[in-house]
Order: sequence, then structure tokens, then C-alpha cells
Amino acid sequence: MERVFSKLRNLDAYPKINEDFYNRTLSGGIITLVASVIMLVLFVNELGLYIHSYTETQLVVDTSRGGKLHIHFDITFPAVPCSLLSLDARDISGEEHFDIRHDIFKKRIDSHGAVIEVRQDGIGAPKIEKPLQRHGGRLEHNETYCGSCFGAETADDECCNSCEEVREAYRKRGWGMTNPDLIDQCKREGFVQKIKDEEGEGCNIHGSLEVNKVAGNFHFAAGKSFHQSTFQLFELISLQSDTYNISHRVNKLAFGDSIPGVVNPLDGVQWTQEAQNGMYQYFIKVVPTIYKGVRGRTIDSNQFSVTEHFKGSDLGLFQSITGVYFFYDLSPIKVTFTEEHVSFFHFLTNVCAIIGGVFTVAGILDACIYHSQKAIKKKVELGKFG
Repeated sequence: MERVFSKLRNLDAYPKINEDFYNRTLSGGIITLVASVIMLVLFVNELGLYIHSYTETQLVVDTSRGGKLHIHFDITFPAVPCSLLSLDARDISGEEHFDIRHDIFKKRIDSHGAVIEVRQDGIGAPKIEKPLQRHGGRLEHNETYCGSCFGAETADDECCNSCEEVREAYRKRGWGMTNPDLIDQCKREGFVQKIKDEEGEGCNIHGSLEVNKVAGNFHFAAGKSFHQSTFQLFELISLQSDTYNISHRVNKLAFGDSIPGVVNPLDGVQWTQEAQNGMYQYFIKVVPTIYKGVRGRTIDSNQFSVTEHFKGSDLGLFQSITGVYFFYDLSPIKVTFTEEHVSFFHFLTNVCAIIGGVFTVAGILDACIYHSQKAIKKKVELGKFG
């Protein structure tokens, strides 16, 4: 057994020196102190890299087909009343949605930005007890209500029981309802009075849209839109002004769920109108993005880049296109963010490399200084220095 222990002692790569032979120097103490500080700083930095995750980015061609695009928005118009503000959407596949109300909420705001009222978009409650029937008389007791569509009926038994149904019937005909005060349903529901009451107010509109995952646009306009032939037109309500101030602030605009660490470029952007009527256009390039979290959470969303342009209205028909337009197109490239952690063994290897590397370099530097001092001292003693 003693022979085995003896052979193991011969393999010792770290032979010990008797403390009596140690020669401690001032330069060695300074180098040791500096090396210890360097090792501590590098260790803390490496520990921070180990604790926090890092993100790897990968670009691939987007091969997905179909699907829906979710658009979340929150926009404030300080000078457009909520009753006159409408949201429309259309895409290159031909799908169109006018005066969208589902999942859309409006806040009436005063000139100072204070909220007056919050409501889901819609028309007020009836104010006249006896509505006008389609045959011309007033609604009597125990009689079923069937309101007139004022010439826009597509069938003899069609009824329009609300201002919105009359407006929809007009839209299908390609007509603009120029004077809602003459429509019994609108008068009964206080539509005209509502516009008068909101004069001088602004509107905050927020909500979400679900559209086809193809190029298209959505826009906010002062007035209710309808479609005729190949043109998109807007109703000209007699109570409206000839000009509209479409100054606005984009509080939020996102194409999908939020991605950690990504700030949307339009959040907080404000534009003030200085010219006459026109359309303020945002041209958006939507980039499909997948975020994979370190704990396995996956977010399938989108980023986007944007450019802006204001186009003044020409005289004639297109004077009615005043509004804020968001034109979006999809990028063929998909971005994948993968959040990862440094492994413990990688961290341990780097810590060992830091300690060993700094210790070795410090030892070499100390040896150089020690032997240089010794050589200089010897030359001085022999009188050969200088």
C-alpha cells in the first residue's frame, strides 16, 4: 500500500514549497490585489450573463397561408366628434366592412382631453313614443312596428326599424343620407341632436379588428361611408362643416399581441393638421414574428415599420375622402426570436477560465517583475548598472 501511495505522490503536479523558502514582495502583493479585483469583476459579469437570458434572431421565409390578422388600436381625435367618426376596412381580396361597430369603443372628450362619456358605438334610445309606420301612420297599441326605408326597400315587406337600418338600406342602394333630420327613425333616436350636442368635442376610439391576412387598409373618417360602383364615398350630412380637422394621436397600434422588448413605432405619435382637408396616410410593412420564451411560452405576432404622407384633397368628388388611412402589406420574411439561457456547465467553464487565466497571467507578470528587480539589484551591487 505504501508503494501505491508513493507512486501517487510522484504524480503530484503541485509540489509544495516549504514556507521558509517563500519570498513575499511588494510588487507581488499589488499584483495579487489587482488580479483579485479583476477576477471578481469578471465573475460578477459572467454571473449576470448566466442569470439573464439572451435572444437569438432567425430570419426565414414565411410559408404560412391564410389566417387572420388582429389589429389593436387606440387613437384620439381632438377635433372630430364621436357621432361623425367611423371606421372602415377593406383588403385586396375584395372584402369590405363599413362603419365597423363590433369591439369598437368611443370616448367623448372635451377640448382639454377630459373624458365626457364612454360608450360602445351605436345610436341612442328612442325619444318619441309612437314611431312612424311604413304605411304612413303612427304606431298604434298592439300593432307590430314596421318602419319605412324611405324608398330604399329591396322587398315589399322589408322594414327599417332604426336609423342604422335606414342607413344600411341606403348604403346597399349606393345612396348617401344627406339629411337625417327628415328620417323619422333618426329623428326619434336623436341622431341629429346628438351631432349638435357633440359639436366642438373630440373622440377617443379604441378596440380591435380581425381582418384577412392579406394587404389592405383601415381608415377613420368624419362621416359614414358607403360603396357605389368602384368608388368609396361618404355621406354629406348637412350639419357637418366643409372642413375637418383630422389632427390625431396614436396612443397604440399593434398587429397582434405585444412582444417583450419590442416597441411599436407608432405608439405615442401625434400629428397636427395645418393644411385644408386631405388624407393622412400611414404605409405599414407588417413583419410576421414568433417569440419563443425561455419557459416555453410562444407568441405568434407581428412587428411593423411605417412611413407617413399627407395628401391634400382635390376639388370635386374626392374632397370627401378626408380621414386617417392605414395601408398595410405583409412581408414575405418571418422573424423568430428565441430566448435562451446559458447552461450551468458553460458558466462553470467560463468561471474556471477566468480564475485560471487571470491567476496565470498575474503569475507570469509577477515573475517578470521579480526577476527584473533581482537582475537590476545584482548589477547595482557589482557596479555595472548605468
